[in-house]
Order: sequence, then C-alpha cells, then structure tokens
Amino acid sequence: MSLSRAIGLMSGTSLDGIDIAFVETDGKSQVRLGGFATRPYSEAERRLLRAALADARSLTDAASRPGILPQAEAFLTRAHAEAVQSFCREQELDLGSIDLIGFHGQTVLHRPEVGLTVQIGNGQELAEALGRPVVFDFRSADVAAGGQGAPLVPVFHRALAAGADLPEDVAFLNLGGVANATILCGDGDPIACDTGPANALLDDFVLARTGAPFDADGALAASGTPDEALLARWLGQSFFDQPPPKSLDRNAFDVAGVEKLSDADGAATLTAFTARSVARLLPHLKTRPKLWIACGGGARNKTLLSMLENCLGAGVHAADEFGWDAGAIEAQAFAYLAVRSARGLPLTYPGTTGVSRPLSGGHLVQP
Repeated sequence: MSLSRAIGLMSGTSLDGIDIAFVETDGKSQVRLGGFATRPYSEAERRLLRAALADARSLTDAASRPGILPQAEAFLTRAHAEAVQSFCREQELDLGSIDLIGFHGQTVLHRPEVGLTVQIGNGQELAEALGRPVVFDFRSADVAAGGQGAPLVPVFHRALAAGADLPEDVAFLNLGGVANATILCGDGDPIACDTGPANALLDDFVLARTGAPFDADGALAASGTPDEALLARWLGQSFFDQPPPKSLDRNAFDVAGVEKLSDADGAATLTAFTARSVARLLPHLKTRPKLWIACGGGARNKTLLSMLENCLGAGVHAADEFGWDAGAIEAQAFAYLAVRSARGLPLTYPGTTGVSRPLSGGHLVQP
C-alpha cells in the first residue's frame, strides 16, 4: 500500500500551543517520522482558550457555541492554518504535496457518559485556508457508538512499538493536560485509558502562584513535600476504582485544599497526584508493564518521572531515549490517524475506549 504524506495538528488540554508534525505512513505498520514544530500560545491566547473552557461547561449540544466559543473557534482555526503554512516554509515542504491534514482541534468539553465530546476548530474552513483535505472530529463517532472517545493515540503507540526493539510488556504514558496510558502486552489489541490528571492542574496552580506557565523540570515540586492527607482524599474519588477503558474531562477532579498549601508543597502534591493516579491503574491490569515510555510535556518533568518510577515499580523513560520526540508523538499520531480514517481503518477498539467493536472515525472534508 502506498504511503500518504500527512500533517498532524494537536492543541492539548495543557494549552501550551499547537504541535505540528509531518509523517509518511500507510496507516498501518509503515511510519516515517518527519519534522516537528510547536507554535506557542501567548498568554492572551491562553486566556481566550481558558474562557472557552469555562463557557463550554454549560454545553448540552456539540454544535452549540455560546459565549466566547465562536471567537475562540475562529482564532483556533486561523492559528492552525498559519502554523501549517509556517511549518511548511521552515521544513521546505510543498504544502500542495500534502495528502491529508489531521486536525484534532481544542477539546473544551468531554463528557462521554452523556454522549458529548466537543472539540472547537472548523475543519472545513481550515481545508479552504490551506487548500488541502482535512480530517477532523475524530472522537464523536466513537462516543455516538457508546465508547469513551478517548484515548485515540494507542493505535499509533502500537505502530511505534512494532518498529522498535522493546520488551514484550510495555506501556506508553502520555502526560499532557490529562494522563493516559496504552498497555501493549502480547499480540492483542491495546488496552488503554485516561489515568487521571497530568499537567493541567499543576500548570494552572503554578501559573496562578508564580506567573510561570509550568513547573520547569519539576524544580518547584522537588523543593516541596506532598500533603498526604490531601492525596488520600483526592485518590478516594470513584474514578480510580473503575477499570479501563475510561476517560476524563480536563476539569474532572476536585483538588480542594491545594489552595492552602505553599507554592512548593502545592506543586509537590499535584505532581504526586499525577504519579499515584497512574499507579492506581496497576490493580486493573492482568500483566504489569516492565517498561513505561513517557510522552507529552510531562516527560520533561524530572520530578514527575522520578515519582512515577517509585509508584510503578518499573522503569520510566522519556520517549526521547528511544529515538522519538516525546513532545511530538500526539501530533504525529493525528497525522497517522488521519490516514487511517481516510482509508476506513479502525481508530478505536473495545480495549481502548469501550466501543463494542473496532471502529473508524473522523470526518474528511475537501477544500
């Protein structure tokens, strides 16, 4: 099968920027990873997206755009178009040679329990701006079929693992705004789920306290002490007792009490919450991974990786150590998923989202 040239776009719940990646793939086992870049959001742009998250809490219809959402969606679509154009110039890629663009959009609400997942960003307008076919709306078909609609990246993790010399029992751990894990044990379909918070709560706390967008290298958390009483209360939330598959909204967790802690202790407690919530997945697994590969922005947080190793009792290594770019994998995944979608291949599985059968998804639009 011939390879398609695809660009993947990801704007995650950590609200740090737009990730752009070029991939050549057949949507199956052949994956050639190309260039990668990030278009950071300014603080004003992050404020706009945070306001969109707040206004989205009242949504009961995926097509509705109350409050600030139309302005945020217009900005997001325009910023993605400009980011692709800049990326192609910098990478010396002919935009006209790109077969597909995978456009995730910005998740502003994810409530699969009521059949609702909302990613803002206008796929048709992006296709027209770039003059290329766009695949978007990756999650709604799975949710409509009774699945969780997340995580979507496990099928790409499986393709990466197949082309690498890895132990048989390995897990990919994506540490974006929300943490999600892909468990690859044996030859079967992957098992996956969201595990809890990753960077979103910590980033919000650090921004409010220090003005910095995130805890660089986990330095602030490393200087503090986790509050065990708060952690016990937070980890008592019912989500952690549920087996996979399961998924989360960015604002799913009540972390009341953190506001009373010092900057360092608050950061340490939220970082420990991420690590321990991943460990709460272990009792639900038949086979425990021997190796965990960390992806996403949290893979740069040395304190978080150290806490994860202690909690999981296994090696936790950034994807960079295996020749991948830890920050690029989600954007690369949406290039890969766009090709799978266009070729009618499954994106989700019973073990990854709880959908009843392997299911394709995404909506393809022409310029």
